Amino acid sequence: MIVLDNDSRVPLYLQIYEQLKEEIISGQILEGSKLYSTRTLATTLNVSRNTVESAYLQLSSEGYVTSKAGSGFIVEKLDSMLITKLKRDNSVNIEKYKKTTLPKMNSDNNYKYNFKYGKLNASDFPLRLWRRISNKCLASIDADVMTSYTSSKGEKELRIEIMNYLNKSRGVSCTSEQIIITSGFEQCLSLLCQMFRNNFSKVALEDPGYIGARKIFNNNGYDVVPISLDKDGINITELENSSTKIVYVTPSHQFPTGSVMPIQKRLQLLDWARRENGIIIEDDYDSELRYNSRPIPSIQGIDSKGCVIYIGTFSKSFSPSLRLNYMVLPQSLLEIYDNFFSSYQTSVSIVEQKIIQQFMHLGHWDSHLRKISLLNKRRHDMLIHSIHKFMGDNVIIHGKNAGLHILLELNNGLSEEEIIKKAKEYGVIVSPVSTYWLRKDKYSNNMVFLGFGGMTESEIAEGVNLLSKAWFSK
Repeated sequence: MIVLDNDSRVPLYLQIYEQLKEEIISGQILEGSKLYSTRTLATTLNVSRNTVESAYLQLSSEGYVTSKAGSGFIVEKLDSMLITKLKRDNSVNIEKYKKTTLPKMNSDNNYKYNFKYGKLNASDFPLRLWRRISNKCLASIDADVMTSYTSSKGEKELRIEIMNYLNKSRGVSCTSEQIIITSGFEQCLSLLCQMFRNNFSKVALEDPGYIGARKIFNNNGYDVVPISLDKDGINITELENSSTKIVYVTPSHQFPTGSVMPIQKRLQLLDWARRENGIIIEDDYDSELRYNSRPIPSIQGIDSKGCVIYIGTFSKSFSPSLRLNYMVLPQSLLEIYDNFFSSYQTSVSIVEQKIIQQFMHLGHWDSHLRKISLLNKRRHDMLIHSIHKFMGDNVIIHGKNAGLHILLELNNGLSEEEIIKKAKEYGVIVSPVSTYWLRKDKYSNNMVFLGFGGMTESEIAEGVNLLSKAWFSK
């Protein structure tokens, strides 16, 4: 029975979503059951049909239900044994862990139509507000702060702000002491490599996957074991057969394919970590940017065994040049971290930490996320609309509805190299995808990146039109 609280600050669709999710997990709603129609439930609860549809779509995006034409929403199978095993009763055996450059993607700023991945739109950055807060912070910092070293984990006040944000928006459960502020993603992963180097020699990565992570592991002496992707994320069977104990994943928006790992596979991945005393490194690099549903909750938020290291960033939604990242360590790894790095100093400027802390504390971070989500949704929608309009069935779109890029697969017989070359002849820059496959024989060699974060809507439409002429004109 669903009970709604109209006085709660929690939106009605989230109340419906949470209660239905709990009933599915607990088994009150059985596998294969059909949920009430949106019209029926809306009438019963005295809410709008759109409210119920939003709740159902969120359940669908997380893998609890599936939408079938003519049948409505059907409850998916969840392995109750996996859910039971993940209840908090034991901590992962961590004793064995104790102490005893990225290639540049093709780009040319002289090109008006530049679908380069990772570029943000300068007009989205709140420069005037950032300057005002920066000036206030500089005026308030005293000489003692500027002449002292700070905690190796970063400023306490900033870690508290990040803790509150992660708990509210990503379902991450942690204390501020579990959060480590770092200068970019590379430092996050490099610190972890140092922590585990004495006990592990190899790590599993998605294939295709983020080449930056692969290079960092390689540079730190690890053997990288590529694991294939299913349509819903990393292949668990292949992971189990790999004999690795550490896996790096991008579950909420797989890079580069854009797939989203549903709840059942997340539970399977956690079960693998529990059985193998393994570690999951969860890179949540652009989870804030979801365009047709809420952001998918993190794996860390459903981990009760201390198996997950969570990595987050300000680069994709705010500013890459700040080089500001953070990671959340399980409680069981804090002693190991201190053994290695307690004498280190944070590599992030105290001034930058205080500015972003104030930015978050004053509510500007939440406002900024709402703003850029809307702006990037418009760019995303324009890109998808333009591709359908100008290219139709000649292409396949991978990874839409999230992030700042899509993969575009062409069906006209051109190779990746030819696709990029022809685009450039028409004044358009697109980026290769082949570098993200470790096993090149698995790649179809007919895809490119289309990043849209740094373009205007009109540039996107004009650029796609030119690409259509470059690739499909006879």
